[in-house]
Amino acid sequence: VVCTLCSCYPWPLLGIPPGWYKSDAYRARAVREPRKVLAEFGVTLPEGQKVRVWDSTAEVRYLVVPMRPEGTEGMDAVALAALVTRDSMIGTGLPGPPR
Repeated sequence: VVCTLCSCYPWPLLGIPPGWYKSDAYRARAVREPRKVLAEFGVTLPEGQKVRVWDSTAEVRYLVVPMRPEGTEGMDAVALAALVTRDSMIGTGLPGPPR
């Protein structure tokens, strides 16, 4: 998720945005080369997995529903929520491993 125009960010929900989120370089590269940008954040996706970039606006905000980590089948919603990070909600990270 990226705002290519003005770097809108759902700060009431996620807090103050990271500095890189507002940078022109991140916003441009996230659209042009999303896999490379994700790799720089430590996220390597399988080659066959489709990557979509969604452009947020002042009127429309998108959040990522993170993939469920392996080994969490018996966890309830509260325990799962503890694994979700800000970066996993904006698509630049994965949820943490089960504890």
